[in-house]
Order: sequence, then C-alpha cells, then structure tokens
Amino acid sequence: MPRAERTLPSIALGAAVLDRRAELRSDPTLLPRLLTDPATRVLRLYGDAVAVHEVDDGAVTVTVDPPEAADADRLAVYLGERDGVAHVGVVYDAPGEPDPGLRTLRQVGAHLDDLGAALFTTTLALANWHRTHPFCPRCGHPTEPATSGWIRRCPAEGSEHYPRTDVAVIMSVVDDADRLLLASGKGFRSTAMSVLAGFVEPGETLASAVAREVAEEVGVEVDDVTYLGDQPWPFPSSLMVGFTARARGTALTLQDDEIAAARWFTRDELRTAVADGSVLVPGRVSIARRLLEHWLGGPLDAPEVVSMR
Repeated sequence: MPRAERTLPSIALGAAVLDRRAELRSDPTLLPRLLTDPATRVLRLYGDAVAVHEVDDGAVTVTVDPPEAADADRLAVYLGERDGVAHVGVVYDAPGEPDPGLRTLRQVGAHLDDLGAALFTTTLALANWHRTHPFCPRCGHPTEPATSGWIRRCPAEGSEHYPRTDVAVIMSVVDDADRLLLASGKGFRSTAMSVLAGFVEPGETLASAVAREVAEEVGVEVDDVTYLGDQPWPFPSSLMVGFTARARGTALTLQDDEIAAARWFTRDELRTAVADGSVLVPGRVSIARRLLEHWLGGPLDAPEVVSMR
C-alpha cells in the first residue's frame, strides 16, 4: 500500500496507549480477580455513553473507578494495562432518563485524552458486537462471553466466535485543479456534506475499493490512490482506512439510492460555504474531517457536529 509523504496528523481514537496483554485473556480467573481488586480501574458503559470529566483546557477524561459489587453481574471485558494498572470495561443498560453526566463517543471523542479514547473505543466496539451476536451462527443456540469478553462460545457444540471489524475506505478525491469532491448521502441533513466512503468487499484490495466506490457513487474514475491514515470507528464495528485519490475527470453521475448531491470545491468556496452555513461538515472526531483539513492545509472553523444524519 503506497504511503503519502505526509500522513494525517492527530487522528482521534487510534493511539496505542494500552498494553492489551492478550496472553492473559484465557485465564478464567482474570475478570473475577480484577473485579474484586480495588487497584483495578473500571470504565462503565451505559448504553453507548460513559461518565466524563471536563478539565480547564477543554480536554475530557473518562471516569474510571475501582470495582463495585454490581460489576460482577454485567458483561465485562478485559481492556489491558497502562503503567501496570489493569483496566476493565463493564457494560450496563442505558439509563431510563437522560443523564447529563454521560457523553457518547461522538460527543467527546475529539477531546479525549489518549487513554480515555482507547478505553471508550474498545469497550464500545466490543459491547456493540456482544449485543448483536447473542446466538451461534451454526446451530442458533445462545452463546456465552468467554476469554475475558473477547470471544463468544456456543455451549451446545463448542464453537468459538470472534469480534468482527468491518473495514471501510474513506477518501478525499481531488481533481487536476486541486478541487475537493464532497457529497451528501441519502439521509444526511439537508446541508451536510462529506468525503466519499464505503465498505471493502470480499476479494478486494483497499485501493480497488476506493476506485470502485468513487465510480459507483459519483461516476468518476480515480488513480494515484494514496494511504493517509486509519481510525477505529465503533459505530458499530468499523475500521476507517483513509486515502486521497486523483480524479481522471470531473463529470458527476450520482448513484440514485446512495447520493443526494455532490460538487467540487475550491478551498475558498468551501471556507465560504461553511462560514455561511450552506455546508455542514463532519465533526472533529472523525477521520473524514482530518481528510478534509489535510487537503485544506489547516484547521477549518466549523460548527461541531455529532451526526451528519
């Protein structure tokens, strides 16, 4: 995979600050022991949100506490160690009423410290997988968490099932005049636009997926596909792999069931459209925003967006 001369800086959610200690997961006593050890730090996920602390400089940290008795009755996942301290994610149901102390990853991900981002992202990704894979795909029997929350096992016929990660490509497409292509997907807010993206299909390379998705969605052929960076995106279980690509032409033919609108922007046009509110761009937590600002050459002053839909 070719690499760009300058990769994306400061992609949220992806810093490798946890020692995952995968060799410990198979110990059946690990979670029971950690959940009775006051030195353990527990991140509690309520639905898709966690408690956070905001500090003076605008940064956000997640709340981690010693274990509580109720944690033992919930789905727990061993997240790893930081500086010798074990961290565990525990999954609770969402509270019945909105809790002002809780925040979702979309809301605070761009402002989290590296450790908080790693704990939140990993716990949410695993919780999403457990929620959607309660039955054995071979026999239909209910499965059970095992290996410290990293697999599900079928007690009926012994098969093991592992968390899935859906790989998607996301790309800034630029023409010969150095204009950027943005599009609005069906279901987006009326003024929301972003770079193109799509899932990698079986038997396909990442670069081939970039070329296919752009051709399918807007009818443009591309070349010079160049890797820029990647980001875990647990909504519910994706890995976003970012690229830039050069368009061979500029005529647009929109995919009827996917794309509502698309257009080419110069840098001045995009800044003006964002400033006057005629275009809403992705929030700072997303690699989409990083791709856009990479082309722009610096930060874009834009309203913070939790969801494009």
